[in-house]
Order: sequence, then C-alpha cells, then structure tokens
Amino acid sequence: MKRRTFILGTFGTLATLTLTAPTLVVGREKRMAIETINKTPDEWRKTLTPEQFYILREEGTERPFSSALNDEHRDGVFQCAGCQLDLFTSAMKFDSGTGWPSFFTAIEGHLETKIDFKLIYPRTEYHCARCGGHHGHIFKDGPKPTGQRWCNNGAALVFVAA
Repeated sequence: MKRRTFILGTFGTLATLTLTAPTLVVGREKRMAIETINKTPDEWRKTLTPEQFYILREEGTERPFSSALNDEHRDGVFQCAGCQLDLFTSAMKFDSGTGWPSFFTAIEGHLETKIDFKLIYPRTEYHCARCGGHHGHIFKDGPKPTGQRWCNNGAALVFVAA
C-alpha cells in the first residue's frame, strides 16, 4: 500500500508541476518588440536542413562535438538558423568541454525559457523569441559572472563574423 501511495503521489506531483510550470521569459520588455514568425511544418522544411528541422522544430539534440561552431572563436554574432535573430555574441561564448557551443548569457529578450520535463527531472529549455525554434538548455554550471551554461545545438545557429 505504501509503495502504491508513493508511486501515485510522485506521478501526481510531476503532473501538477508539468501543468502548472510557468513559462519564464528572459527580457520580456525587449521581446515584445520582436515580431514573431509563424510557418507550417512544410514551410519550415523548405528553408531548413533536415538536421535543423529536427532540432529547431522537433526539439531534437545533435551529437556532441559534431558542430564546427563548437570551435568558432572569431568576433561576431551567433544567430538563430531559423530566422537569423541575433542570440549570442562571441564575447558570451566559452569552452564548456561538453561538445556543444556554450554561452554564459544571451542577448536580452531574444530567447524565451520554459521548464522541460522530458527526462523526468526539470530542466530549463530555451527557444528563439522570433520563430520559436528550440536551441538548447540552461544549466547552473557555467562561469562567472552568471554561473549559467546556455548549452546550444550548433546546427540551430548560424555564425556571422564581425
């Protein structure tokens, strides 16, 4: 009986958290000025590579160490591959050793976050504020000054040199 109560209680708590978890918005004031882009899946397939579609539209994850952007160190900006919105500057990038391009912060108002329970435990996931494309997750193991690691799929980004 205790085991059944524990299991039901655990699933009930997870369901409640999933349904009531608020969507967190980074820089809501600035995000309001960004006009959103809405396309059908077929329209996205015409403009994205299969890997970009999988990551940006289906919330997939690329293999670690598979992106050339992991080793990109020139001055410039990293844009959303779906809509070319600037998301990160090269000054925000650091080598996390994880195999994915990582940043300690983002351009304010250009990304929105939400709680993701796909792996049972909650993670903070982030999406492009313009096109809604999935980019990655935020972890609390980054460098100063934020202590955050914005772990991004390289295929979801385009680098534009300064």
